[in-house]
Amino acid sequence: MPQISDAQTPVTIVDHEQIPTEELAEVFSRHVQAGSGGMAFSVHRDGEPLVQMYGGTTERGGARPWTESTLAVLFSGTKGLVATLAAISIDRGELDPQARVADLWPEFAQAGKAEVRVHHVLSHTVGLVYVDPAPVGDEQLDNALMAERLAAQEPLWEPGDRVAYHAITYGYLMTEILRRVTGRSVGDLVRERLATPHGLDIHLGLPESEEPRVATIHRADGYRVSTFLKDDPERRRIVDRMYGSSLLGERLSVNEREHHAAELSAGGGIGSADAMSRLYSLIAGGESVISAATRELATRTWSEGTDAINDRPVRFGLGYELDDPIGTYGAVRPAFGHTGAGGGLHGAWPDHGIGFSFLLNEMQSEDVDRRAKDLLEALASAIEAR
Repeated sequence: MPQISDAQTPVTIVDHEQIPTEELAEVFSRHVQAGSGGMAFSVHRDGEPLVQMYGGTTERGGARPWTESTLAVLFSGTKGLVATLAAISIDRGELDPQARVADLWPEFAQAGKAEVRVHHVLSHTVGLVYVDPAPVGDEQLDNALMAERLAAQEPLWEPGDRVAYHAITYGYLMTEILRRVTGRSVGDLVRERLATPHGLDIHLGLPESEEPRVATIHRADGYRVSTFLKDDPERRRIVDRMYGSSLLGERLSVNEREHHAAELSAGGGIGSADAMSRLYSLIAGGESVISAATRELATRTWSEGTDAINDRPVRFGLGYELDDPIGTYGAVRPAFGHTGAGGGLHGAWPDHGIGFSFLLNEMQSEDVDRRAKDLLEALASAIEAR
């Protein structure tokens, strides 16, 4: 277990000697030293580890090192877990992406949404990008209440006509759809269909006993969201309604016990980089999580284009992000997975059976953050060199 460290920011590289890791180790160590928190990067192939990296600290300016047992909030990396649950439900015959949502959830037919299909929700084309009326206080933690409001709400466009990232509402919508077709809460499904059968350190509804392991999130100076959107006050107001104070408010609720305990499918998952990397490698390399046929269905293009709200190039499968024109998932294609606010990235290169996960506690703006990009570039070089 080689270790690179200095007095302030220890870095641990676990090299399983299957790919060359010198460049990866240098890139990871450099970003740890330059940051103000901690991070982890993990790579698996077919469920087996290739390299595991941990560095920095679990708090800004703190002394507790980030280790293999550290957990962190996944932010929208949680959406990839929910996409996987949807795929499992497709495999089990519980869910059909072509089904009308209102056939599963009759209340959803209100306000002209009777013909909305499940795939419109999964591919971010349904047109319900914020909750109206907006949640007040801790109402945002109430999945049932938010689903009730969305069921009564009129979409901003004809579902299917435009694609726009549903940053928060994706979670409320999919939580209710999965509950209707399985009879289980989304947190129970993560535990019963992902974490327990595959031995994954992933939680949606974190047990209080695990709280000491969770890294504290903080924002880098000047942190911003929706950096592709420039001077458009009307759409910027929509962005503000989408996110509320969840990312930019004075209080970062993602550090609070109430947020960790809530089963928030858009961004409340908590896990380790090793667990996320292993999960994606299992999805990419075999059929122990979902069948090959369903993987192909879930990772083909269901929507793509320029985000109607954020101006960011996007491409979605059934809940998964897919490789895009701006290289979010590196130079290796095909690729799928899901990013997380502040720079997190979790995904797969299926032609190589590779799963990877980059997890952090210092949030950086997308237009300046090089961490995941540099790591994936080095990883691609290592795989090619093998």
